[in-house]
Amino acid sequence: MPALSLAPALHLVSAFTRLSPTQPLRTFLRTTGYKLRPPRPVPFSPSVRQRQDAVLASGQAGLHQAASVLWEQRPGPTPTLVLGGFVPDATEQVFLLRGFMLRRGSVYYCNFPRHGFSVDLLFAQLEDLVEELNQRHGTPPVIFGVSFGAGLILEWLRRARLGGRSPALGGLLLVSPVACLEDLLDPRAPKPTTLLGRAVKPFLQSEAPPEAAHIERSRGIFTKMFEAGAQNKASLRALMTAGELKYLHSSVISTIRAIDAQGAAERILSLRQMVPPTSYFAQPLLPLSTAPTLILYAEKESSVLVDESPTRFALATAHRAYFPESRCEIIANPHGAAVQHASLIFHYFNFLPAIASFYRRLRTPRRQAA
Repeated sequence: MPALSLAPALHLVSAFTRLSPTQPLRTFLRTTGYKLRPPRPVPFSPSVRQRQDAVLASGQAGLHQAASVLWEQRPGPTPTLVLGGFVPDATEQVFLLRGFMLRRGSVYYCNFPRHGFSVDLLFAQLEDLVEELNQRHGTPPVIFGVSFGAGLILEWLRRARLGGRSPALGGLLLVSPVACLEDLLDPRAPKPTTLLGRAVKPFLQSEAPPEAAHIERSRGIFTKMFEAGAQNKASLRALMTAGELKYLHSSVISTIRAIDAQGAAERILSLRQMVPPTSYFAQPLLPLSTAPTLILYAEKESSVLVDESPTRFALATAHRAYFPESRCEIIANPHGAAVQHASLIFHYFNFLPAIASFYRRLRTPRRQAA
């Protein structure tokens, strides 16, 4: 029988003694777990492609307008598909939530293209992905959308209902949805009243992409919005390591720089094509889905959403008409800086309890025999 050794325990004690007083135990345990099994998204090659291939064959969209899908495979009952906002990509949008979601099953990240965008192609990809994930995992996936991504999900479900379809979903998680242009720009206001409205406005002046100076100004606004969340260094040290922060900052800024004028213009064009939820409240399209749904807004949405945002009004006042099994909550930070629009990175600990509670309440259907 080998001699007992105290080396592993002593190593753990030593690690705890080196723990910075500004780094909470939760962050230490998360990063330690990442070292043992780091999250590494890899490209996902879908086998179900008939809808997206049909859109490409019709000439409605080109390959440069297709979203790329990454995935991390894990055992677990609940696969999750994530759609991010205008920026950052889905992989960075849920950077700190990845470990939590991976403990529940595989995670798929839908990242929007840099040099174009087609809402028709994206919705075809979503239809194919949902069908494939149901087949692959034997259980319907949770769709997790943030900001623009959450708005795309609402529009996708509306169009599916128009076509007489109801995608098989295990749940819906919508964070700070932006589902129409009116969410960002008040048509009655003489000029934009939000930071994101200022970034979007130049793309609406004509059909052609805006001038280079306007593109740079819009990039500067997105960068400013991200940098504003990164100002509280003490708070960030409690969320992630210096290496993680450096990686995250580099990834987000490179994404902002990589989206060209055509890619940005086509994203805004897609937003212009999306219908405010208030406009179909009384139509027979509702409910959009009977899947369990969690809708989360930040306590301070004013940098992005206008005061009269039709999507927020519809979901805050009548979310159960759209999603019968839904909850709508406001995420606040009582002990520090106010929670901003879709701030899943900088206010991770504020969002996590509501998200964790949602996943715990999901019903997992029994896997069917092959």
